[in-house]
Amino acid sequence: MPRLKEKKKRPWLKPLIIVLSVLFVVVGGVGAYAAYQGYGIYNSLDTLQKPKEESRFGQFEEKEAEKPAEWEGTERVNILLMGGDNRGLEKNEAARSDSMLVASIDPVTKKAHLFSVLRDTYVPIEGHGEGRVNTALALGGPNLAMKTIGEMLGLDIQYYVYTDFEGFKSLIDAIGGIDFDVEKNMNYVDNADGNRYDIHLKKGFQHLDGEHALMYVRFRHDAMSDFTRTERQRNFLDTVADKLKNGWNLLRMKEILDSVNPYIETNLEVSDMMKLAQLGVKTHLAGQAQVPPMDNIGDRKVSGASVLSIRNEEELLSYVQQVLTEDNKAADPAGEPDSGSPAANNSDSEATAKANK
Repeated sequence: MPRLKEKKKRPWLKPLIIVLSVLFVVVGGVGAYAAYQGYGIYNSLDTLQKPKEESRFGQFEEKEAEKPAEWEGTERVNILLMGGDNRGLEKNEAARSDSMLVASIDPVTKKAHLFSVLRDTYVPIEGHGEGRVNTALALGGPNLAMKTIGEMLGLDIQYYVYTDFEGFKSLIDAIGGIDFDVEKNMNYVDNADGNRYDIHLKKGFQHLDGEHALMYVRFRHDAMSDFTRTERQRNFLDTVADKLKNGWNLLRMKEILDSVNPYIETNLEVSDMMKLAQLGVKTHLAGQAQVPPMDNIGDRKVSGASVLSIRNEEELLSYVQQVLTEDNKAADPAGEPDSGSPAANNSDSEATAKANK
């Protein structure tokens, strides 16, 4: 069994933003510009799927019971987006998926939903007993991660996209940075690695290059830590996706994809990406939520360490299905969740407010 390497707790980026952003490039722009850029962009997309000898997950055996379902193009498609820190790993070691987000798209309704998965949620992992959900990737590779998270949410996950945090910086710099409103001062000093990953951001609207955008999305020193960080990352995604879809960046898609290629790995084939691209033209983000939601999280101690437990698994499955029926943009022209939605009632910001009372 692959060895799990214990690491010091450090505020590294949990880099789901790059994964999401690349996905939105593929979904929103490939169909329109593949013909324009021809073979070059096709080749760039094709190399995102690494052969076994080049894959960081090549040491894992493909087990029949863990193979993801095939997507025919007409049923709901679910994509697991993962980020991890690959540094300091030995040969045949894989990182934990410290960032996990499931993008769920319905081809019929043209609605997409995003689910942030809390990394410390304690769940069954086939063949390994119980463990934190983020360890499934390190224990069995992407297929086991897709199976584990899919069973947690009650969804068939067909695809995965994985990256590390260097890819995030490369993407932000490749698209010329992001203009973003930082909601508060953010400061954190990390004495490891010569203070290379200190965080120093001032409150206010400003231009963020890759390094400073990295500071923003990895900051977690709030009252609710990972809960507010996942909300912050989802909000940042909206701005990144908008910039990726503008005409200039679409014309530069091959250059952008080439810049992040070394850091990305996926089981999506180009034919799958083209189907997603056709779907993405008319698809809109209908909602997003954290799983498990706050009212279904319990505390649990395992070997003296604190983990998150799911209070009621059936309620979690029902919650996911309820979120998938919603369309927050339809309910509110401004695109904000209406007050009656599960996403709104269980939002990270509300949880933080309650925690601070």
